[in-house]
Amino acid sequence: MGEKLTPFNPVDFLQGEDEIAEFLSEAYLDDDPNVFIIALGHVAKHKGISNLAKETGLNRESLYKTFNGKVQPKWDTVHRLLRALKVRLAVA
Repeated sequence: MGEKLTPFNPVDFLQGEDEIAEFLSEAYLDDDPNVFIIALGHVAKHKGISNLAKETGLNRESLYKTFNGKVQPKWDTVHRLLRALKVRLAVA
């Protein structure tokens, strides 16, 4: 009964970078823009918030706030994260 539950992260079950890219692409196509931010948050947590904070120059606490669902992230933050995660958005 003393088991500690950890939050579910769907990205933990994806197989490689191609599936992560597909996950983000599907989220981006959703009508609700928050779906993409939530998906990006899952990827960021999978890769490690501390590592991304170092790579992006963003504060670790502010990254956690970005994905808590209570704030609307700035484009600069999203752009830095996408670059650090090596994710490219394509306009078609």
